[in-house]
Amino acid sequence: MFVQTNSIQAVKAYFKERLHHQFSESELKAMLKVAICERLKLSSADYLLCDSNLLSESDLLYFRSIVKRLKTNEPFQYILGKTEFYGLEIKCDYRALIPRPETEELVEWVLQSAKQNSRMIDFCTGTGCIALALKHELPTSTIFATDYSEEAICLSKENAQALNLNVSFILHDALSDQLPSTLTEQSIDIIVSNPPYIPELDKQEMQANVLDYEPHMALFVENENALIFYKTIARQAAKLLTENGLLFFEIHERLANETKEAIEALGFIDVEIRKDLQGKDRMIKARFPSFN
Repeated sequence: MFVQTNSIQAVKAYFKERLHHQFSESELKAMLKVAICERLKLSSADYLLCDSNLLSESDLLYFRSIVKRLKTNEPFQYILGKTEFYGLEIKCDYRALIPRPETEELVEWVLQSAKQNSRMIDFCTGTGCIALALKHELPTSTIFATDYSEEAICLSKENAQALNLNVSFILHDALSDQLPSTLTEQSIDIIVSNPPYIPELDKQEMQANVLDYEPHMALFVENENALIFYKTIARQAAKLLTENGLLFFEIHERLANETKEAIEALGFIDVEIRKDLQGKDRMIKARFPSFN
């Protein structure tokens, strides 16, 4: 047997022994808690008192498989098959990026400006996490979400069905100026997007669990045209938004001012950069002007 006993305490020791070179103690504790509670259906209170609990052989094999997959740098969220985003359980796998905490901050900012019965579009939706969080918080609003990847659209629809949230998902290339008629027939109040924005040059700074597993098409842009998604989506937004409609983006921290200037050049006003909780320039909000 790969552990000394079949207790949860022994599994915790096995995790730490095999993975302490890859993860901090706090990361290991967090992953262990989630994995054990998920597998054994324990509450947080039960978890505090579970060290002596005995595990079946299938449970032990399950935890060993997690360790093996983590050692190959596979993201924990993909191993678990889900993550939490803005209070929602979001299915995630290789078909789309893993939802990040900073994107929850973008959703929070959108919600500060949005109202019930708003009409919104989420470009480059991935798992659908932004669109689904907005729909959950504003149930009478109409939400459209687009992605270039058929696999991502399938995943986002699976999430919508599991959460019983009515969002219209549309296969659409955000870099195309040819907009689907489903969108052009609408009067849109808010457009939001977390598009690909990492220059190829930044690959050398990124962790293996991202580079080896998450879809590159959702992450990277060419070095010489790093703002292509922002410029194209902003042009589309100018055709879709009502007067005084709002545009929100998640952005690259080092390209914040360049992104702001590009959006202003397309006629948007009141362009505001906001920092995330880590103090990084991470979000932009802009208003489409009224010409009355």
